[in-house]
Amino acid sequence: MYSTQGLFIAGAWRSASDGVAMPVHSPVTEAQIGTIPVATEADQDTALAEAARSFPLWAATPAWDRAGVLRRAADHLRANADALARVMSTETGKPLAEARAEVMASADQFEWQGEEAKRVYGQTIPGRNPHERLSVIYQPVGPCLALSAWNFPMLLPARKIAAALAAGCSVVARPASEAPGSCFALAEALTAVGLPPGVLSILTGPAVPMVERLIRSPVIRKVSLTGSVPVGKQVLRIAADDVKKVTMELGGHAPVIVHADTDPVAAARKLAATKFRNCGQVCISPSRFYVHRSIMPAFETVFAEVAQSIRPGDGLDPATTMGPMIRARVVDTALSLIADAQGRGARLLAGGARPALLNHGHFLEPTVLADVPDSARIMREEPFAPVAPIAGWEDFDDVIASANSTEFGLAAYVFTESAALAARTAEALEAGMVGINETLLATAEAPFGGTRQSGFGREGGSLGILDYLTPKYTRHRLTLPA
Repeated sequence: MYSTQGLFIAGAWRSASDGVAMPVHSPVTEAQIGTIPVATEADQDTALAEAARSFPLWAATPAWDRAGVLRRAADHLRANADALARVMSTETGKPLAEARAEVMASADQFEWQGEEAKRVYGQTIPGRNPHERLSVIYQPVGPCLALSAWNFPMLLPARKIAAALAAGCSVVARPASEAPGSCFALAEALTAVGLPPGVLSILTGPAVPMVERLIRSPVIRKVSLTGSVPVGKQVLRIAADDVKKVTMELGGHAPVIVHADTDPVAAARKLAATKFRNCGQVCISPSRFYVHRSIMPAFETVFAEVAQSIRPGDGLDPATTMGPMIRARVVDTALSLIADAQGRGARLLAGGARPALLNHGHFLEPTVLADVPDSARIMREEPFAPVAPIAGWEDFDDVIASANSTEFGLAAYVFTESAALAARTAEALEAGMVGINETLLATAEAPFGGTRQSGFGREGGSLGILDYLTPKYTRHRLTLPA
């Protein structure tokens, strides 16, 4: 893989200036699938210079023309969805159906943000006298740095790149080294449909020390990160030195509150299917299940049945319904969380080990734990794994306190047939997004983001483009006083 790709600078692919490359391994086979360049400081400086050079030209491009480029890029991605899904599945191991859905969702980001480019409305403010005019316009913030994670290797950079380009910004993107090919595909799609050279650059290589150097560059005016809370805090500290605008989409540990009036069978089926999507490596994955004790037996039984029906394996195999975790050490971390919960009294209903029939790759059985106490590590630490802890509850105030007890505030879920109870619960949960009887929250037309230590700023929806714009207020006196 990547034989014709690498660093994307000035509209062309190139190797690192010193020829150094690093391997990319399959999480399914653990074998090397390709190499990517390790960008040197000279390569980084060239990409930054291109971002600075192209920014005023792209910012001056009419919004309708920018929108046309993004719309055509969306069409290009959709037309090549099957091939791009195979690239993504090869890198991450996720099932082809999930990979193809991610390509289509990425295309939606470009289509949506292209339309938003034409709707960056300013304001006209009534003045205090007839001789003045007050107005607000929005201007692109400048060259942006897009830092994305490996778990959704196309959708995460697409959210950032599409919004930045729609606003009129140039972009330097640094995709995760584990799965860069999907971000490469975005560059190829945009180039094919007319994005001018230099407006988008892609740099690959280890995050340290590259990312800090890029953030500190005077060229970069905005940083957007999808990553962990510790990494987000580091990025914030660096960006603070030069007071740069930031968007942080960080970790999550989404609570699910299942009320007594819920159909436990239907809820368990829906929640289990969502929990084990992408092998549980989803920041908004439902990951702490608080189920009313009156319906717990039926809920637990069905949840475990769904887990046991899932077939782990290579995502390129049509029979596979769950791929691997991204690397070996995260499997070890998940197993330690399972052992800790069992040591504190949790019951193992399904899974709990590496699959016996898979002797290579980073696989873990879909795992279900019941009667998990709040003191268990898995109720406080983001698992980012196919492990579902279930706890019972009876008192509303107590379950809200448990749900809000972590540092996270990205997503939360409520299951109930009562509109009043749904509203009361959703409003009490400290999260940037809440799903009520629904678990698939991410969509191009809605704002995605969290609160508390899960970050700030929003991606997607009509709010997404605003993070790449700065308001400029003008007070215009028409005539000087006599």
